[in-house]
Amino acid sequence: MHRILAPTRLWPLHCAATTRRIESQAAATLPPHTLMQRAGDAVARLTLAIAPHAQRIWVAAGPGNNGGDGFEAAARLQQAGKQVQITWLGMALGDRAAPADALAARDRAAAAGVQIVDRLPSPSDDFDVAIDALLGIGASRAPEGRTADCIERLNVAGCPVVSIDLPSGLDADTGRRLGAACVRADHTLLLLTLKPGLFTADGRDQAGAVWFDGLDVAEESTAPDAWLSGAPAPAELRPHARHKGSFGDVGIVGGATGMAGAALLAARAAQVAGAGRVFLEWLQDTDKAGLDVLHPELMVRSDWTRSPASVLAAATVVCGCGGGNAVRDRLPRLLSLAGRLVLDADALNAVAADVQLLTQLQARARHSRATVLTPHPLEAARLLGCETATVQADRLSAARKLAELTGCVVVLKGSGTVTAAPGQVPHINGTGNSALASGGTGDVLAGWIGGRWAQAAMPETDDEPALAFSVASQAVADHGAAAEPQQPGALPASELIRRLKHDLRYRRTARWPTQPA
Repeated sequence: MHRILAPTRLWPLHCAATTRRIESQAAATLPPHTLMQRAGDAVARLTLAIAPHAQRIWVAAGPGNNGGDGFEAAARLQQAGKQVQITWLGMALGDRAAPADALAARDRAAAAGVQIVDRLPSPSDDFDVAIDALLGIGASRAPEGRTADCIERLNVAGCPVVSIDLPSGLDADTGRRLGAACVRADHTLLLLTLKPGLFTADGRDQAGAVWFDGLDVAEESTAPDAWLSGAPAPAELRPHARHKGSFGDVGIVGGATGMAGAALLAARAAQVAGAGRVFLEWLQDTDKAGLDVLHPELMVRSDWTRSPASVLAAATVVCGCGGGNAVRDRLPRLLSLAGRLVLDADALNAVAADVQLLTQLQARARHSRATVLTPHPLEAARLLGCETATVQADRLSAARKLAELTGCVVVLKGSGTVTAAPGQVPHINGTGNSALASGGTGDVLAGWIGGRWAQAAMPETDDEPALAFSVASQAVADHGAAAEPQQPGALPASELIRRLKHDLRYRRTARWPTQPA
């Protein structure tokens, strides 16, 4: 059993439909009830590990296989000397409503002495641990009736809550809450596969600490629906026989009147990331913008985008950070000539509002000129022509659709940032936290991507888009890791840059997932 911390390797994520196929294939090779018994054993072991001195345990069990897992766990906990009470929602429905596996598990729990009842515990009942075995991955609509009542009782249990496979009321594939009733767990034990919904959207808030047990099923050849990523890049020393031109040029284009700070943050992040030279084109009166006296290594150029085509083709350009309406005039030339291009903020809004700019963006992919888009959900919705709620309802799908529409690498920011690209299995980032919900941190990410990308050698084959996907995914992981461990309040963007610099200089070894017991 592993705890899924900020991951230090790629973990495969499988949606509910894929998980069912894997489960069916495994069950066909094992004696009856084996997988459910293994699941119950895993839940019991985790419960004993996190609350070894617990005496009274309540299990809220649904009528399906998730409830069966709860029964198996209850039997083992009762045999370990605990006092276990199960509220079984299948009791009123009769045996015909429950799968055979779940009924067999119920009988084993009853034989072990587990108290099985139809009623909810009273407010005066005092439990040391509660186990959510209500719905699992099969839920597709908002919980209601007795199920919603059970969820409400779990959320006010006043003790640690362990969810089996998924907090009940959460969608396994998208991470969205299915309705108002959704378990907010302290621990969630994923079984057989890791589900995408635990790592993006509402999933990260509802799941608590995430654990995983593969139930001793051999790894299947089934391709993952996504990857959970997040390992910070190891520290590397530069070769001595190099000069600033060896590490690439980055051009930052943005910072319209009143928003100069956005472009400055992006430029500072690109420089800290290791770019050889960083040019800053503020989209305002440069007599007022002038030199950044605190960071004189940043080269302010009022007309950098008018550089010869060869200069733009060799550079990595980050465009849009605080660009306002002024960025529209720069985009046609950059879309045509920039070798590597990161579009953020107002550059994305300009593309969403102008079909000709979108057509130019799509043409870049056909000419193997890689582009990384870094939208937040509202910007993604504008590009897709939909509502923000639609994007947030299925972040993986939205990122894929935007990547296919534009031919670009898409970094859909938010809880569990999704990186997608045509022909690539998406990545969900496992690092970071809500301290990054602070003005300017997105500008830092755009600049960091540009600075890291500028140093990457052009691939010998025509595979620059794959390189862009890899760089963007890694940069997102670095950006999130710099905000850990989470502390109260917001992380200022300037402090984030300082942390990124520190992390880049002092990373040594990876942290491997730990075992609970």
